[in-house]
Amino acid sequence: MITPSEHIDTTDFQSGALLLVDKPQGWTSFDVVNKIRWALRNRLGVKKFKVGHSGTLDPMATGLLLICTGKWTKKLNELQGLDKSYTGTITLGGVTPSFDAETEVRDEKPVEGINKNDIQGHASKYVGVIDQVPPVYSAIKVDGKPLYKSARAGKEVKPDPRQVEVHAFDIVNINPPEVEFEVSCSKGTYIRSLAHDLGQDLGCGGYLTELRRTVVGPYNIEQAFVFEDLITAISREDKQSASI
Repeated sequence: MITPSEHIDTTDFQSGALLLVDKPQGWTSFDVVNKIRWALRNRLGVKKFKVGHSGTLDPMATGLLLICTGKWTKKLNELQGLDKSYTGTITLGGVTPSFDAETEVRDEKPVEGINKNDIQGHASKYVGVIDQVPPVYSAIKVDGKPLYKSARAGKEVKPDPRQVEVHAFDIVNINPPEVEFEVSCSKGTYIRSLAHDLGQDLGCGGYLTELRRTVVGPYNIEQAFVFEDLITAISREDKQSASI
């Protein structure tokens, strides 16, 4: 694993490397991979270079993205299966089609009278092995087509429930209508669905407004490169090494 405290030697990327990257808000995971691939191709003077990520983060989300290069891309499936941890914010008092702030808020309702004990009590019901319905605005494919494409086209889609495991779902702060939380969970868990389902249980609706991935398996966000710094380091003219 290459960390920000080390020198970046481009030969490491060619032989295969694991990079921990802090994904910026507004970027897709695919955008991050493409930018890194472009920077490495230019630095190394090659036309093709293998780069991949081990688990998608929505554009709105920030945080830990595992990036593999070269021979390390063969380990992507293994890395995808690791447990993950997040921090984030749910806004109560409405629902959205995407279960987050990327689409229009509907069915707004008052949130007065809802306290931390109420919220934590309902959140605790989602700890353990659960059947979760993914958002219709997701990359899950039905008949070979991502659900979000059908949803954006106005077509009715009904995702099948999927079994996931939530190890912890803790409410850490409440500043109505916002609820700050921490979650640790298995692969395939949609935090947007947890936000939506919690809002439904509370009777006022809820949707995800902030999300940050902090841990993937043994890897922590504190070990990650700031994305812009990584691109700058890769792109430096020194052909032997660069440091951040």
